[in-house]
Amino acid sequence: MPGKHFSRRATRLQPSQRIAEAILDYVGDTPASSEQRAASPQQRARVIVRKATRSAVMTAGSLSLPPGPLGWLTLLPELRLLWKLQTQMVADIAACHGKTAGLGREEMLYCLFRHTDTRAVANLVARVGKRFVVQHASRPEINAIVLKIALHISQRLLGRGVSRWIPVVGAIGAGAYAYYDTAQVAETAIELFTDVIDVDGETETE
Repeated sequence: MPGKHFSRRATRLQPSQRIAEAILDYVGDTPASSEQRAASPQQRARVIVRKATRSAVMTAGSLSLPPGPLGWLTLLPELRLLWKLQTQMVADIAACHGKTAGLGREEMLYCLFRHTDTRAVANLVARVGKRFVVQHASRPEINAIVLKIALHISQRLLGRGVSRWIPVVGAIGAGAYAYYDTAQVAETAIELFTDVIDVDGETETE
């Protein structure tokens, strides 16, 4: 029945739209960093990453403890806290590489979600030789990219949410996922800010 098909589609899109709105809250406003350009940015970045991954595990694990339906309610708050932590980590990694000026919403989206949905962010940042070329995107383009990412995340969360009916397993699994996810974001950020970045033809040098 057409009505039932529409209802199922609307149900699927609603959480995706909420996730998309949460993503836009964080990528649109780059957090300030207290980090200074480091003499050994790779070494300093690893210190930043270790601290961030530990915080991610603690945050995700504690939020995953409630069993049953209550556990489902923690999914979006957990993601928001994780993205807040990760955007700060990316800002700190950029700063210790002396690349704060090169951190915009395109770079932030790329760092946060390249490992989640490579195709969605493919048009934002591309590697050309030893450079990364960043293409500025319009607000409608950013919104479309974010919705694709949100759909991907919402589908993945269906599987993660099932484990929340088993409190201990859910907490351990969420902590492990948060560690992996944050580490992947860090690797992308370190790779990006280690090299020269060319933003729409305007090169940011070391």
